[in-house]
Amino acid sequence: MTWEKLISFSLEVAIRYFVIAGLAFLIFYVLFSKKLGGRKIQSKKQKVSDYKRDIFYSIIAILIFGAQPVIFLENDAIRPYTTLYTDISQYGWVYFFLAFPIMFFVHDTYFYWTHRIMHHPKLFKWFHLIHHKTTNPSPWTAYAFHPLEALVESGIFIIFIFCMPVHVAHLSVFFFLMFVYNVYGHLGYELYPAGLHKTKIGKWVNTSVAHNQHHQFFTGNYGLYFLFWDRWMGTLRANYDEKFESRVIKAPEADTVVEQELVETIVAHEK
Repeated sequence: MTWEKLISFSLEVAIRYFVIAGLAFLIFYVLFSKKLGGRKIQSKKQKVSDYKRDIFYSIIAILIFGAQPVIFLENDAIRPYTTLYTDISQYGWVYFFLAFPIMFFVHDTYFYWTHRIMHHPKLFKWFHLIHHKTTNPSPWTAYAFHPLEALVESGIFIIFIFCMPVHVAHLSVFFFLMFVYNVYGHLGYELYPAGLHKTKIGKWVNTSVAHNQHHQFFTGNYGLYFLFWDRWMGTLRANYDEKFESRVIKAPEADTVVEQELVETIVAHEK
């Protein structure tokens, strides 16, 4: 692994993070925070310390994400064993476009189950606590992972390049859209229209309200793009529909909840 390539790929991920998350932050938290206040999910304001912590851990995660293509795609000993292809005609345009919904469903499944596993009391503190220190997420929270969690999150890249044919464009487009939706999930504002959760399609779509509830209350709503697994496994929070409709979630009783209390809450719910 060369430092030049690591820096190059990490810089690509960093630009995506700071441009997309930064633009969302600028729009919703600086320029139009008052005008869009009616869509704010939690009424309380985020702390500057949360922003700093989220950005710090995001930079570490970015370096881990940037190392993946260097290890697996730039390594002549490993690259031949991957399923990456460069000629679209090899599998055709039909497969090229069908691969995207497959990738999103596979990733949502992977995310749901690894997410639930990391909420296990014996793993939570080591993997997922850093991400949950922000109980009122912002766009900067999207990549705020402990290094161990970042490794878990990066596992989907490995699954794609070894388990299904993927074109270079598949990876570029998919991870761009993934991050955009990830920022929306942590935005702190709901963008979907009221009533979405009652439609045949909308009830399966994950929302910023759903993930915000997860950050605020720590249990339930484990999905990323969809609510398939949450609804099928009974982990969708009981008051999700009500909270989505109102798009106003009451702030926690205390803004300064110590880590141990948070962990104890999760232990009680996960037993």
